[in-house]
Amino acid sequence: MIRVTQVKLRTEHTQEQLSKRVAELLRVPVQNIQKLEIQRQSIDARKKPELFYSYTVDVELNNEDKVLKKAAHGKGVSGQIKKMTDVSYCFPKSGQVVQKHPTVIVGIGPAGLFCGYFLALHGYRPILLERGRDVESRLQDVERFWQTGILDPVSNVQFGEGGAGTFSDGKLNTLVKDKDGRNRAVLETFVHFGAKGSILYEAKPHIGTDVLGHVVKAMRKEIIRLGGEVHFESQVTEVLIKNGAVNGVMINGERELPCEQLVLAIGHSARDTFFMLQEKQVPMEAKSFAVGFRVEHPQEMINLSQYGVKESGKLGAAAYKVTAKTSSGRGVYSFCMCPGGYVVNASSEEGHLAVNGMSYSGRDGVNANSAIIVSVTPQDYGSDEPLSGIAFQRKLEEKAYRLAKGKIPVQRYGDFREAVKGSAKSGAEPEKIKAMQPADDNLKIADTSRITPQCKGDYEWADLSSILPEECNQAFVEGMEVFGRQIKGFDRSDTVLLGVESRTSSPVRICRGENLQSDGVRGLYPCGEGAGYAGGITSAAMDGIRVAEKIAEEFQCMDKTMEKEK
Repeated sequence: MIRVTQVKLRTEHTQEQLSKRVAELLRVPVQNIQKLEIQRQSIDARKKPELFYSYTVDVELNNEDKVLKKAAHGKGVSGQIKKMTDVSYCFPKSGQVVQKHPTVIVGIGPAGLFCGYFLALHGYRPILLERGRDVESRLQDVERFWQTGILDPVSNVQFGEGGAGTFSDGKLNTLVKDKDGRNRAVLETFVHFGAKGSILYEAKPHIGTDVLGHVVKAMRKEIIRLGGEVHFESQVTEVLIKNGAVNGVMINGERELPCEQLVLAIGHSARDTFFMLQEKQVPMEAKSFAVGFRVEHPQEMINLSQYGVKESGKLGAAAYKVTAKTSSGRGVYSFCMCPGGYVVNASSEEGHLAVNGMSYSGRDGVNANSAIIVSVTPQDYGSDEPLSGIAFQRKLEEKAYRLAKGKIPVQRYGDFREAVKGSAKSGAEPEKIKAMQPADDNLKIADTSRITPQCKGDYEWADLSSILPEECNQAFVEGMEVFGRQIKGFDRSDTVLLGVESRTSSPVRICRGENLQSDGVRGLYPCGEGAGYAGGITSAAMDGIRVAEKIAEEFQCMDKTMEKEK
């Protein structure tokens, strides 16, 4: 197999033109290409509005060694063409120790779901426990919350089948290196269960909230078909430990379930579980994360900046990524960017309010949104206690809740900026901003139409400058001004801010060793984003697969043992 990189064609090209261009680079007749598979597709917008796709493709053809030798001496193309050996994902062989009881997995977000699926696929019949409800019921519960404001603490944007990622954009890009093929295995699994095939090669793949729920449901059904169990509204209220090892779990405070291998894929919002683990003296530590606000801009403005045209056509709504280092040393960056998306009320605790971003698969909303967040460390929490980051989060979410009486508090960036700068000059608390719809200043861009918040859940105009610590406010404004020089209009005065974005990642890490087990409790496998080892759907799913591998390497499922005895 031969890999060809940097194959550039106009975005309106045909499949025939792609094959022809690859053949030209290889200097072979196009009919000699037996198979052509796209490995990566990205947009090259350096000459916008003239746009190109840049491809990496794998090609099978006769006399590959001869073609490679010829390419090595080819002018300007030798670096684009190389021999490629196919690296397929391989699940490990079973270990020698027989499991006494099936593996129990706590949480059915991406980490727990993929851990359970890969174990089930190889005969282990895991038991999956989810404190929330199935995805169908959960969709109804969340819609009801957005319409009425009445929170269901069992079933919401954070808790339930699919995890918090179910109500996002289904973004699947990750920075995790994939030398073992786990990333590819995750994408292929999603496609197998209903996601579009193009996620296998898109540079920034996404599924969409509306499709992801169907994929998650299909995976759950397959786990059950393979002999696994899935139980909803089954919160693990206690981990049972005997002689320094897992002995079982207590479900809903009333039912005991024995196990020796327990996977904790609890997600970043299972705060009560973290406190229970602390009581059990499970080693944990506070970790850095980031907080800030959702920002909304017209999608046409982002398209114009990224593509040179307002209407993106078949390219789809444009995305962006911005980062800055502030004078104070804090990082400010965009996170979970949702083209053509909505800002959603993502609360999971009474009296606390947090927001997130979400896009449907069509990404056809009028606004683009992302979280613009500021890095915070345990020094900001005021304590080095392992769960101090949770207390820090809760304080911000309480302020956001009180600010708009449970609705999403929103503010124009121009007013926020003036409040923050005024506070910095006087050293005083910023005054309450009374104007619901503040007047425009000179926006310095052609389109000065008002940006209307696109939300799931009610919102109310308020003064967001009272939520974050002053140092974070200052860093946020400094970052926005930097981003305004990178994307024209990013810091326009009528940009909509919505708060508070506080669930970017877990503020806690459950310590684990090279065997992926807890440093203090044998048989306990901290896993995924909530445990502090992932930062999105794909990386969490990959970590779930890693944990499944470690269990399989050490243990043999009961079914295989019984087969040998027969």
